[in-house]
Amino acid sequence: MKDEWTEAHKPLYMISVAASLAGMHPQTLRVYEQRGLINPGRSDGNTRLYSQADIERLDLIAELTKEGINLAGVIRILDLMEHEEELEHEIEVLTKQLHHLKNTVRELQTQKKISALVPYEEQDVRNLFYSLVEKKIGE
Repeated sequence: MKDEWTEAHKPLYMISVAASLAGMHPQTLRVYEQRGLINPGRSDGNTRLYSQADIERLDLIAELTKEGINLAGVIRILDLMEHEEELEHEIEVLTKQLHHLKNTVRELQTQKKISALVPYEEQDVRNLFYSLVEKKIGE
């Protein structure tokens, strides 16, 4: 998934090509950049370079403005969409951490049950495990 994200954000298109792909005038792209709606990459010579993700964002901006939403509203919508993506990623990370913690708790509970079967002096879990295994084998 990270490779897909990287590929989509790779700066490829000069402003004339990006404008053509988005169905806009190059000056419109410059205005959108000034207003903070889009942030194209730059070449070593400071030429604007747009990625596929930039083109998709321009398409969304065009769709929203055609629906009558002004640029302030578009900025708010784009910000909310980015925030939603961040929250979804955070939920994903937290879910993974939760599963790891559940597994850890389960293992600790199992170790506690095992410890309860062995005399108190033998506190080391490995020793407890090995002693239980030896007892089972000897039976």
